[in-house]
Amino acid sequence: MPYTNYDNLAASSEALDKHAVARHSTWVSIWVNIVLTTAQIVIGIFARSQALIADGIHSLSDIISDFVVLAAARSSARAPDADHPYGHSRYENAASLFLGVILLAVGAGMLWRGIERLLHPEEIPEVHIVALVVAVFVLVSKEGLFRYMLRAAQRVRSAMLVANAWHARSDALSSLVVACGILGNLAGYRILDPLAAALVGLMIGRTGWKFGWNALQDLIDRGVDDATTVTIREHLLATPGVRAIDMLRTRRMGDEIVVDVHILVDARLSVSEGHYIAEQARAAVMREPQILDVLVHVDPESDTKGTALQQWPARAAVVGAADALCRANALALHEVNLHYLNNGLEADVIVESLREPAYADTQAVRGDGGMEPAPQTVADALAARFALRYVRVLRVTGETSVVSGEASAAHREAAPANATAAGPTVD
Repeated sequence: MPYTNYDNLAASSEALDKHAVARHSTWVSIWVNIVLTTAQIVIGIFARSQALIADGIHSLSDIISDFVVLAAARSSARAPDADHPYGHSRYENAASLFLGVILLAVGAGMLWRGIERLLHPEEIPEVHIVALVVAVFVLVSKEGLFRYMLRAAQRVRSAMLVANAWHARSDALSSLVVACGILGNLAGYRILDPLAAALVGLMIGRTGWKFGWNALQDLIDRGVDDATTVTIREHLLATPGVRAIDMLRTRRMGDEIVVDVHILVDARLSVSEGHYIAEQARAAVMREPQILDVLVHVDPESDTKGTALQQWPARAAVVGAADALCRANALALHEVNLHYLNNGLEADVIVESLREPAYADTQAVRGDGGMEPAPQTVADALAARFALRYVRVLRVTGETSVVSGEASAAHREAAPANATAAGPTVD
């Protein structure tokens, strides 16, 4: 029985707060990078530092990525609609993938250019000392930007903002490499400047690959980490009525998690009680802040290795036969409860005698000329016709009911302790 509830999918104040933080922190990053990019490229050209120019191009890519983050944050904050019932959180995953591709391309280009210069060391010029001053200034600025953005990202638990923050940290590390390369060039080792540029390209490319790969995995429904899965399992198994977990699947929607789970319950529970247990299990998991939605399917037994249910007769066939048998034996059919299990079909049939009370226990004639209660005839006939694993016919008498007939095509099962058998059990 699948069950889900989309009430929690509407835009919440937390989502709006995340959008506001993303917008503010990203605009701070944009203005910082505009200043740094201008300084790096202009001074890099003046000081003849390839490493500083490369770092300036890197900062320019940061500005582009910041605008991508802004657009994604705005789109992901939109409420669910008819076309996107789970919301728009995956705009964040798509943005992270795009950022990764940008970084990978920029890094590859810088690495290629650096290697070209290394192959022609005679063309490497001496760098002006002002390049070192700018490189140190950029290093300090990028490290400060990283710390600011990471605090903001952790406060609203945004993977996209965390990725952007670590992007700023990679910028700081690349600026450190650039500063070292410029310092080496000034010390007489001119080859260190293009070498620093190549190393920066390698670092940027590695960061882009990491972010892009993780985003791609989330877009193709990679499951959550083991620790989160264990937490979800603990919530489910702690729910009264849940006997086991038959299947558990998770996937990410932006920073949030969607859970699909099959739980095992007592096979003979009513549909409403199984629904109640599913609702309790869902509510337990939904208490975790990162959970977007939980879809609970109730199983009476494990079906992970396939199911044999299709071979059993449909309810309409069993009920129709039971009704005909009851009418033929002066009984009124009240209710039929079927239990579809992999190892057989079981049935509980509730009937009432149509005879006068004084003749309620009148026996029906068996095929062999013997006599047996009418409910037993119904039980035997149903078991034989449909190869039922077990069938029990309960006859209502006033406010009580007794087991008036049992039959089994496979084996005998004992009647409940508070019931009395009014007829023989036939194997």
